Amino acid sequence: QVQLSESGGGLVPPGGSLRLSCQVSGGTFKTYTMAWFRQAPGKEREFVASNRRVGEGTYYGDAVKGRFTMSRDSAEGAVYLQMNSLRPEDTAVYYCAAAPRLIISALGLPHMYHYWGRGTQVSVSS
Repeated sequence: QVQLSESGGGLVPPGGSLRLSCQVSGGTFKTYTMAWFRQAPGKEREFVASNRRVGEGTYYGDAVKGRFTMSRDSAEGAVYLQMNSLRPEDTAVYYCAAAPRLIISALGLPHMYHYWGRGTQVSVSS
């Protein structure tokens, strides 16, 4: 059973930065597609970033390209999301997700991911 646990959320002013972490336990981390999604109140879950395995490229949602960077550490069994130049519209609960290796066209689809963390709140406000 794969378990995911996010941390690192908080309140930051516009233009600030945060680094989210997702600790992964169980399963075979190296073979899993890992992703970050977010969900704001009253909105659908939105794709943020995904990486199929270490050494492959990372894919980003249009809203975060150039500002967010996803990384994964096989030794630590963790994934990270570095968020820079944060905007009020980035306010949401951020979720870590995992799935057995997905094809590229499926990376942005929440229903394709088998495992989810409980989420961590990110609020961007002055």
